[in-house]
Amino acid sequence: MKNQKRKRLFVLAPAILLIVFLLNSFIPKEQEAGKITTKGTKSVTLNIIFRSTDGGKTWQNISEGLPENLQRTGVWSKGLFANDRDGIYLRAGNGVYHSDPNATTSFWTKEIFPGNQRNIVAGQNGILAYDIRGQFLQKANGTGNWLPIYTNFQQQATSIDKTMDWMYKNYKEREVRTVFETDRGTVLIGSSNSLFRSADHGKTWKQLHVGDGRMNLAESNGVILTTNKNGILRSTDDGENWDRVFTEGGLGIDVEPIDGGFAAIVYNPITKTNTAHISTDGGKTWKAIGEDLQPSWSSLLMKRTGLVKSTSNILSIKQMGEYLICGRSDGAFRSADMGKTWEKLVLPAVENYGFNISVSGNVIYAMPNKGC
Repeated sequence: MKNQKRKRLFVLAPAILLIVFLLNSFIPKEQEAGKITTKGTKSVTLNIIFRSTDGGKTWQNISEGLPENLQRTGVWSKGLFANDRDGIYLRAGNGVYHSDPNATTSFWTKEIFPGNQRNIVAGQNGILAYDIRGQFLQKANGTGNWLPIYTNFQQQATSIDKTMDWMYKNYKEREVRTVFETDRGTVLIGSSNSLFRSADHGKTWKQLHVGDGRMNLAESNGVILTTNKNGILRSTDDGENWDRVFTEGGLGIDVEPIDGGFAAIVYNPITKTNTAHISTDGGKTWKAIGEDLQPSWSSLLMKRTGLVKSTSNILSIKQMGEYLICGRSDGAFRSADMGKTWEKLVLPAVENYGFNISVSGNVIYAMPNKGC
């Protein structure tokens, strides 16, 4: 009897071991197969762009439909344009993506261009797209077609200005960095060393010796401001003549229209940080705001000694209704008293290097920087 039991155990033991071995080898493959099949599917949560319609209290993820690789590459700092009429345009990776303003759910389509136009700005008669070589397209209001515009710009610009820089040497073209249409229909194109102006919808162009390639323009109540390597410049005659109005020195980073004036960000060469300022008289005089948004002396010291690579720097400032919204490398802040005091907004908990902020009407858009 004992011998029979031993024989059964002798036969069953290898069989049991074989079954255990097969199960152990099978389960990891099934788990690994699950990882492969779920990767890149709609079940993956993308954290590319968020929207708030209640002043930053709550946020909705509207990333669905965007390419998954944008999770790694991130979105350009000025890569979003939005309004109630045209919807949302997002410049990211090697393309431009559009979402309809009336869509009930998040839905994105990639715009198809005949060239390499990647920059999107608002125009008087529709959205403008352009590239560094001065190839311009316009999407007319109410249509889905992109048509060439300002086709004679390069021919006239190079005949006016033959400055030998890398763009002219290699392509016999003037570099295009900024396009802006004023409320009166005047077109301003910022190049590497000047500003070109057309008062007849792009038929003829005139060179103005204003600018240095880093120009950001804004208009409010007939006054136009632009950033410059020496601060902020101002024009009251539709961009024909310009005066310097910000006299504290430093590089002009950004300008934005606000109620009754402008907000601006300027680089301070002494503290090596960005500072925020507002003007309520059309850009004539300026007042510093957001002292509590400046990096602490300890963080500045650690940066100078090399203990940290960067500090919490001001990146953007915009108005949304009664609030000023300030984007910083460590988050976003809101002020209800024109910059005297600030409260930090609770943004989505995603890994990133700060948020790029954009505003359209009463809607705030937040895009995590590369690394999300």
